[in-house]
Amino acid sequence: MKKSFKFLLLTGALAFTSFFPVQAEQVELDRVSAIVNSGVVLESEIQDLIKTIKQKAKKSSQSLPSDKALRTQVTEKLINDSLITQLGERMGVQVSDAQLDETLTNMAKEDNLTIEQFRQNLINEGTNYEKYREVVRTEIISGEVRRNSVRRRIYISPQDVENLISSMKEQTNTDIEYRLGHILIDFPSEPTQEDMNTAKTRAEKVIELLNNGSDFAKIAIASSGGSNALQGGDLGWKNINELPTLFSSIIENEKKDAILGPIRTGLGFSIVKVMDIRGRQVVEVEESKSRHILVTPSVILSEAKAENLLIGFMDKINAGEADFAELAKEHSEDGAAMRGGDLGWADPAVYDPAFREALARLKVDEIHKPFRSSFGWHLVQLTGRRTLDATNQMNENKAYRLLYNRKFGLESARWLKELRDEAYIDITFSDNK
Repeated sequence: MKKSFKFLLLTGALAFTSFFPVQAEQVELDRVSAIVNSGVVLESEIQDLIKTIKQKAKKSSQSLPSDKALRTQVTEKLINDSLITQLGERMGVQVSDAQLDETLTNMAKEDNLTIEQFRQNLINEGTNYEKYREVVRTEIISGEVRRNSVRRRIYISPQDVENLISSMKEQTNTDIEYRLGHILIDFPSEPTQEDMNTAKTRAEKVIELLNNGSDFAKIAIASSGGSNALQGGDLGWKNINELPTLFSSIIENEKKDAILGPIRTGLGFSIVKVMDIRGRQVVEVEESKSRHILVTPSVILSEAKAENLLIGFMDKINAGEADFAELAKEHSEDGAAMRGGDLGWADPAVYDPAFREALARLKVDEIHKPFRSSFGWHLVQLTGRRTLDATNQMNENKAYRLLYNRKFGLESARWLKELRDEAYIDITFSDNK
């Protein structure tokens, strides 16, 4: 998942391209290739992304479709990115430089690199680091916009959770995970019966090609209307309960490399390949109990002042001059404030990476020095740590997460389709070479 995320960021990175006049002739510096509401997609953006994808494919020996098909997919991705970014601006979603630096530092740590080594590696690969920073910022904003927009569309009833728990108890393969490839032959807006018939014919042709040995990733990049098209349709590793019901009902007991479909959905016809299957080991789950004080920087409260405010709180608590819970009730800026900042028992994996790492460094009752996460500045105290076997509550949480993940992918695709249907999009330039 981390590598996929980094690749998505890297493929979004745009390099500056310079052209110099020769013999006083006028040279076109750039052109608008698509108008997206009040924004534009530049030809240089398209060419830079195509170049990066080709470099990545060459390194991994991945074959690619024709330049024309690749350009179409890249243009569609950049249009979607523009729509989501514009929505983020209207929602007021912002990422500060401090938050951006924290994210980049965490990305470097994942590769066991310092931030300077991480930066130099990108430069050595021909990437403009400052431009890369802004792409990371855009991806963080896009992810937040997508989560906020799709989350409100998802409803999971207690009965849904109870039904899944019962189903999970009955299944004998809950420890099996599938890595699936997905190709979506999508419908146009308000499709006619003829449109649906045409899409089904295309899907059947794709299945024929795949059964005859064609490269799945190459066809996905060229033809899929799914959000994972540029990743070769790879959906990653998922438990059967995390998959859309239509998928989970057909892949059970299937073998590796099975090609399944076409599967009719509201978006079009899906084609699924079982790329790999693996068993999942049962492990104990460690939960942490913690409390925190969250301070969010603003126009009035700078980053430095927010940090210093929490340092002052920490000094008072350690000196016995103030109570953590009372300070949280008075100053913390999240829903846990009324509980004295108490976050209860939770799997640390659910938290922001910076928060999770801070908890991991603490002993019980220790207070961590103020640190920055994507939500703001935190002062956190670890109040307990325990190891659990499966419990009813844990099963309920797991079932809820599985249902949410199952619905999120479908609702995310529907949300993006609606966003596009309501937008003004004009592809003004198409290079057919």
